Amino acid sequence: MEGFCFARCRFTRLVAAMQLVMGVLVICISMASLHRFYTNDAFLPSGLDDTARCGAKFHTVAAAAGGYAGFDIRALADRVDEVLVQLAELQDKLEATALKIGKKTKKRKGKAHLQLQENMTMPEFQRFLEDEVIHPLYGAHIALRLIRIPRPDPDGGEGDGDAPPAVDPLVNFFTAEEMRKYVTAKGNRDGRLSVYGTNRTYGTIGHACVLMRRELDEYMSYDVGAYCPDDWDLGQRLMLGGCDPLPRRRCLARASKLFQRPLPINESLWALPDDGNVRWSRYHCRGYRCLSARNPRRGYDRCVGCFDMDREKRRWVGKRNATATAQSLADFRIDEVLAVKPGEVRVGLDVSVGTGSFAARMRERGVTVVTTALNVRAPFAETVALRGLVPLYATLSQRLPLFDNSMDMVHTAGVFEGWVDLQLLDFVLFDWDRVLRPGGLLWVDKFACARKDLDDYMYMFLQFRYKKHRWVVSFKSKDEVYLSALLEKPPRS
Repeated sequence: MEGFCFARCRFTRLVAAMQLVMGVLVICISMASLHRFYTNDAFLPSGLDDTARCGAKFHTVAAAAGGYAGFDIRALADRVDEVLVQLAELQDKLEATALKIGKKTKKRKGKAHLQLQENMTMPEFQRFLEDEVIHPLYGAHIALRLIRIPRPDPDGGEGDGDAPPAVDPLVNFFTAEEMRKYVTAKGNRDGRLSVYGTNRTYGTIGHACVLMRRELDEYMSYDVGAYCPDDWDLGQRLMLGGCDPLPRRRCLARASKLFQRPLPINESLWALPDDGNVRWSRYHCRGYRCLSARNPRRGYDRCVGCFDMDREKRRWVGKRNATATAQSLADFRIDEVLAVKPGEVRVGLDVSVGTGSFAARMRERGVTVVTTALNVRAPFAETVALRGLVPLYATLSQRLPLFDNSMDMVHTAGVFEGWVDLQLLDFVLFDWDRVLRPGGLLWVDKFACARKDLDDYMYMFLQFRYKKHRWVVSFKSKDEVYLSALLEKPPRS
């Protein structure tokens, strides 16, 4: 009995101590919030007008100037209030628990068996702390850390009043931590440009359109029912900037004036299309011959050789020599991969930069593959379609427009090249996992990265606990490596 009273008193004192800590924490947060507003000159002299009051430290662009008010003080205040409410609820819960324990202790003092039932075991106490104390505190902590005070763009300069603040659009309107992580732009590793030539990638829900208001207004300025402007490159720039999906337009899409009938499917797979079937006005080259890898002025630097059909025919096929090097071991053969799941691979997705040669090889083997394609300084999407294949015009920012567990294979090659932010890659891989069916294959085809980053990237693929059919790491150069892997998604129910 004495031991029980001692445990009860100790728990009551612990709850009382937590109440005291919560009270101090609420006071500290209130003072910190006031200090944060004060240091940002939120309380300015009353003589200043509203425009000067907002523009002094928050770098807000006035609506009259056609800018974007990138920061919402009300949203910040709401978030601080939300944290204070969470802490107040936690304090009330702890006080109610302490009061309840005190009442139960006074009741039925003579009935030891009831008191023993009321006694809290260590696992129950641990669960109480996790559910009722730690998790609410963690939520409040995350909410505070995610408060963003906008600062001027370091590339733009302090005095540029026409540039929007360097803060992600609408980020303060979301409360879920995962949502805020998703919409925050992911800067590339080591300042490298992505495969699309951008220095950051937006996980899009269309929210980034507010950052590209002028470009979007230009894109939507056309005569209804007439021909659309020849501005597909403007639309692609909006997509890569996170303004995706684009709004529909009520105008007629243009085609090349010299468009010819495409080749029949038995000829088109391994032949370059007619030059007249492509609109070349937005490219450096004006014909497929100019796109040859032998031309140093071809105007693009991704997937060099993709337009050389003789070279493309040799990829993913042929027999491996007995004296194969480590780098060649990273080049998997299509027939070897399909032999892992004979007859089971019927539909797939190819996430790559290219002209659809992987999909062409798979088509020859009775497998339908959809290829992602963007026109990165060369007509990749048009070429895929003119070869009789299916191009999926989508960026890495976009959630795949495919249903769950619907793909037998996902193949990726030449897209990430070590520039990708780990959190962005995490969202992309989980999306691939979503569309890949149980027992489906993920083919990582020569993923290139710096040697120092290999462990980080390997973890990103291994975290899904896929079955390893093949796993090869080989040197690309002294400081870079290739990772090739063939992984099978486990069954989940």
